[in-house]
Amino acid sequence: MKGLLVKDFKLICQQKNFFIILFIVTAGLLFINDDVIFPLGFLTFVVSLFSVSTISYDEFDNGNAFLFTLPITRRIYAAEKYCLALILGCTGWAVAVILSAAASVIQEKPLTADFFFSAFMILPIMMLINAVTIPFQLKFGADRGRIAIICSIGLLVVIGISVNNIVEHFAGIDILNMIDAMPALSLGVLIAVMIVSAAVVMLLSLRISIGIVRKKEF
Repeated sequence: MKGLLVKDFKLICQQKNFFIILFIVTAGLLFINDDVIFPLGFLTFVVSLFSVSTISYDEFDNGNAFLFTLPITRRIYAAEKYCLALILGCTGWAVAVILSAAASVIQEKPLTADFFFSAFMILPIMMLINAVTIPFQLKFGADRGRIAIICSIGLLVVIGISVNNIVEHFAGIDILNMIDAMPALSLGVLIAVMIVSAAVVMLLSLRISIGIVRKKEF
């Protein structure tokens, strides 16, 4: 797996100019906008999804046919894409948190508990997005994979909004207000539960991806 990670990082480094632009855009959004959560999520999600772009590079010009002549298994190949997504996502998240904290200090704005809650909530969302996108990319490839990813994420958003509206209408419970009213300890437990749940979903997604890669012919 180490060799695959090195390969993918070398591929990603070829797009260093894009990362520089992404860093500048994120910093600009933080210092000119009062909302620090959007730039934080923006950088985290975009950087983590670079793991998906490496799948396209592997498939380019029938590259997988050569790649799998090397001493790697299809299980390791699939697992490496998830490890890469987590490494990139967590790194992007850490950089975004540091930038957000720096922007808050420079603008003399206190870092509230809501900021840390929102920041940590981005991690399980990032994990879930990658759990959805990687299998689709492996199954359908670059072009059809993008369409499938957009449809699946849109479906998840619609389901989330629908569940919130149904609960609010029939039970009279506003989930967002209920979360805001929770004490800090309960919020910490909620974040931990969501991260563990997202990790379980990623493991299930990994099993699906391994099955997809095993059935592919190169």
